Amino acid sequence: MEARNLLRFLVLFLSIAFVLIFTWVHLPSTPPNPTELLDCTTNSPWCTSKNRFQPKQPNLLKESPKPTRQRQHNHASDKPHHPLDPLTIQELNELRSILTSHALFKSSSYTLHTIELEEPEKPLVLKWKKGDPLLPRKATVVARVDGKSHVLTVHLSTREVTVHETSSHSGYPTMTIEDMTTATLAPLANADFNRTIIQRGVDLTDLACLPISSGWYGESEENRRLIKVQCYSMKGTANFYMRPIEGLTVLVDLDTKQVVEISDKGKNIPIPNSANTDYRYSAQELHQVMNLFNPISIEQPKGPSFTIEDEHLVKWANWEFHLKPDARAGVIVSRAKVRDPDTGELRNVMYKGFTSELFVPYMDPTDAWYFKTYMDAGEYGFGLQAMALDPLNDCPRNAYYMDGVFVAADGTPYVRSNMICVFEKYAGDIGWRHSESPITGMGIKEARPKVTLVVRMAASVANYDYIVDWEFQTDGLIRIKVGLSGILMVKGTTYDNINQIPNQENLYGTLLSENVIGVIHDHYITFYLDMDIDGLDNSFVNVNIKKQQTSPGESPRRSYLKAIRNVAKTEKDAQIKLKLYDPSEFHVINPSKKTRVGNPVGYKVVPGGTAASMLDLDDPPQKRGAFTNNQIWVTPYNQSEQWAGGLFVYQSQGEDTLATWSERDRPIENKDIVLWYTLGFHHIPCQEDFPIMPTVSSSFDLKPVNFFESNPILRIPPNLEKDLPVCEPAASV
Repeated sequence: MEARNLLRFLVLFLSIAFVLIFTWVHLPSTPPNPTELLDCTTNSPWCTSKNRFQPKQPNLLKESPKPTRQRQHNHASDKPHHPLDPLTIQELNELRSILTSHALFKSSSYTLHTIELEEPEKPLVLKWKKGDPLLPRKATVVARVDGKSHVLTVHLSTREVTVHETSSHSGYPTMTIEDMTTATLAPLANADFNRTIIQRGVDLTDLACLPISSGWYGESEENRRLIKVQCYSMKGTANFYMRPIEGLTVLVDLDTKQVVEISDKGKNIPIPNSANTDYRYSAQELHQVMNLFNPISIEQPKGPSFTIEDEHLVKWANWEFHLKPDARAGVIVSRAKVRDPDTGELRNVMYKGFTSELFVPYMDPTDAWYFKTYMDAGEYGFGLQAMALDPLNDCPRNAYYMDGVFVAADGTPYVRSNMICVFEKYAGDIGWRHSESPITGMGIKEARPKVTLVVRMAASVANYDYIVDWEFQTDGLIRIKVGLSGILMVKGTTYDNINQIPNQENLYGTLLSENVIGVIHDHYITFYLDMDIDGLDNSFVNVNIKKQQTSPGESPRRSYLKAIRNVAKTEKDAQIKLKLYDPSEFHVINPSKKTRVGNPVGYKVVPGGTAASMLDLDDPPQKRGAFTNNQIWVTPYNQSEQWAGGLFVYQSQGEDTLATWSERDRPIENKDIVLWYTLGFHHIPCQEDFPIMPTVSSSFDLKPVNFFESNPILRIPPNLEKDLPVCEPAASV
């Protein structure tokens, strides 16, 4: 007995020692100099997506040469040039100094969840012109102090701090990277958890854990910031997502970092095998590697046609707009203007556009899955999860790269390198064309190539990768596209083959491989689009297409279609559920600006990605995600209403969402209005999604409608052979 007790003591001692060492190695540490920047390429614990624990893998492929537009930029000397420029390193360090000397933070423990530019009031920005004095710089700060959430405004010039009331709504701020890291470490300090892992046959050194937002499901979860942690085995593969320790869920208090509860209901479910799960090129067997095409690169011998002034002002073809990274939204496009080919005037199209929220509910109501209903922007920070883009693969050779500058929980700034890329795209598409029929005797053949400008960001939110493109076209169209790639979130099962499954059993998904189920889920991406078509006072028009019957004897035809224009008076008039057999066009117009023939100038939303949420409206996840109840909403401009899921999304109860605001039914006719559009995807996994998914994409368009007097790209010249470089295949040289 003494020998057995000694053995138990040694195992416990070694486990505790391992946890302490592991924690010491992985926890991010403050740089020795507070002004020193942390670059995510070298300080990964501060920047990893949902902080999956994984040893660094050697790069078995040679690094590609850096493209000419990829910069090594020293942000320490950055200065703002435009009222909408993000906070600089110097400003962030000044903010940190102001906050640490404020009474609220002096004698209490605190965490800074958000520090971002508080944009000046819209009328002031619209009046500002380059060369004018910069508008006063302010910051919005979201902090947790002694377990309470606070929103503050900090005036950088006066050092004045204003504390705002935040008690009216439930929920907590976006998690910090440190929240996620320490949450996944917490179970390792619990002996019961470690014992469970070992009983499952997993070595603690092979463990990978994820912090999973828990949603809100009742009063028992109130007054505590809670998170659920689930773990995987990394043994034998980099793709640990395919090796879940099914049924094991640890509830952790985010503030105390203590384990609240351990649920283990999957002891009979084996951990799936690692065979054929590794997706890295270096892991593929030689006979499996496919060279389906020769390398492709679009060469620009005269260089790109776009310029970026003062780090954030993009000018290309007939477009001009302000571009910046954002920790929550990812990418923000502001002050988008297009040049009129007839007058040469830069005309306002959109004041501000960005990804407001992502709602990703999984369709499995069982104990280890029901809570997986992520809000990736408000809970994790869509921009915080944006990884460095891979030159030549994520973006083409002549892309320009833009970094993000964010802050750690103590206010220390760090750099997210190559977070956004900007490039010109030509995929052989046609801008416009016409060939005259031979019967006319006119030998006319006219065609124009379609070249576009793309702004791209890719967020790796743990297993999933979201690719968001803002694509600008010379005809005035803006295409907003979302691509889904990365790795499925899968469920362990006892089944190896569908023949073993009883007819009545619900898998809640698809059997993808032995012991692996891909769970059915949805993706909803809601965009905030503050449209300013030739000015502030706009209206929303539902152009309904209705079938009309002809009168007896009126025509050989019995029916035709008619466009009936209905101007939305209030918000409820503009709540749109798309219907295939009750079609409409959706216009944002400026009623006071008319074309030569009298049409109001406008832009229309061309829907895409039209999957709609089918969850019960009273289901707790749908209450929080009520902004997906409609595909289109229109609200009056309100600077405080930008996040569709509310300011504090984490564990919110859904009382501060776009759906709540819109219930006020405020007037929107001939007002400064905001359009909201939700792209939706239903995803029933299939075997082609294993072990990693080919990208699936959808998009919607903002398209000019009577905005120009005629085709705005009529005067663009065609391509001629003399204008293009002549390249020869390597084999012919």
